[in-house]
Amino acid sequence: MKTRAAVLHEMGSERPYSDSKPLVIEELDLEPPGDGEVLIQIKAAGLCHSDLSVMNGSRPRPTPMALGHEAAGEVMEVGPGVHDLVAGDHVVVVFVPSCGHCLPCMEGRPALCEPGAVANNEGTLISGEHRLSLNGKPVNHHMGVSVFSEYSVCSRNSLIKIDKTLPFEEAALFGCAVLTGVGAVVNTAKVPPGTTAAVIGLGGVGLNSLLAAKMSGCSQIIAIDMLDEKLALARQLGATDTFNAGDENTIEAIRDATGGGVHYAFEMAGSAKALELAYKITRRGGETVTAGLPHPDARFPLQHVNLVAEERTLKGSYIGSCVPLRDVPRYIELYQRGLLPVDRLLSDSIGLEDLNSAFDKLADGHTVRQILVPR
Repeated sequence: MKTRAAVLHEMGSERPYSDSKPLVIEELDLEPPGDGEVLIQIKAAGLCHSDLSVMNGSRPRPTPMALGHEAAGEVMEVGPGVHDLVAGDHVVVVFVPSCGHCLPCMEGRPALCEPGAVANNEGTLISGEHRLSLNGKPVNHHMGVSVFSEYSVCSRNSLIKIDKTLPFEEAALFGCAVLTGVGAVVNTAKVPPGTTAAVIGLGGVGLNSLLAAKMSGCSQIIAIDMLDEKLALARQLGATDTFNAGDENTIEAIRDATGGGVHYAFEMAGSAKALELAYKITRRGGETVTAGLPHPDARFPLQHVNLVAEERTLKGSYIGSCVPLRDVPRYIELYQRGLLPVDRLLSDSIGLEDLNSAFDKLADGHTVRQILVPR
């Protein structure tokens, strides 16, 4: 069958993307689902900094590649071996397929699935196959899902069945922004009530961390960003204090406002400089968590004696240390009960032809979560 999809042929195009147009809307050939695979119609897909990182070369991936990794859709057809989904089911797409058999999967850490990571780096499905092609040549899959498209063939292990009453535009957020941002707080850090937290970087993931910190009962929630409009939104969502990261004395001001620093600091900007800030505003005995994904060459200086003498913890969080089968339904239920108002993070709805200019807006920081509706 055919599907219209946004294809990146070369990384590192100059901005503005509205002029250089790195994403080209192509009509691709899409093979039917193979063993353990599912054909879905993409109903809504979120634009995330992880997509932008591939476009600008910070997260190198093989090209040509059909981009997009956060989405919700409807099952059209199931391949051999898929018995727990049927046509018409609604699903959220998760961008790391889990094999269920490698050591991390068996230890209950499917976000670190080893075959899934290999497949994602190589631009294939977890089976090692390509289902997309252009003029007879393979097109690589972004994170095994390639959801900036009308249709996608994914591994069954990339899909979570969801309640059909949840609108697709809202459901799409749960595949990345919610899993990553909320999970960093409740899974990776396991933040207890009454503690203090800071979030650096108020995009879709960071604001989900802020919502999770509020839900977890943090007594003080510090929101930090370069844009005052993001800080204003953070205050509406529950931040008790806001600071502009561009101010010269930000670190000292935050330490003063928190009595020596926060118990938990979450770096969600994807910047080594932001991680350094997060570490410096973490109090003695506190924990600094990062879910940002900068260029592989990014570094920040770490004082060894400080790490030891102050019993600090510096921790990475990938997809919020999630177990998708457990966490996606759980977070959706929290949203439906009004405890995680993630719908307040929705920005504009766009079409495939709007993607390049939409990524300019994302890169400039003047939006939270734009939603692609492919058709």
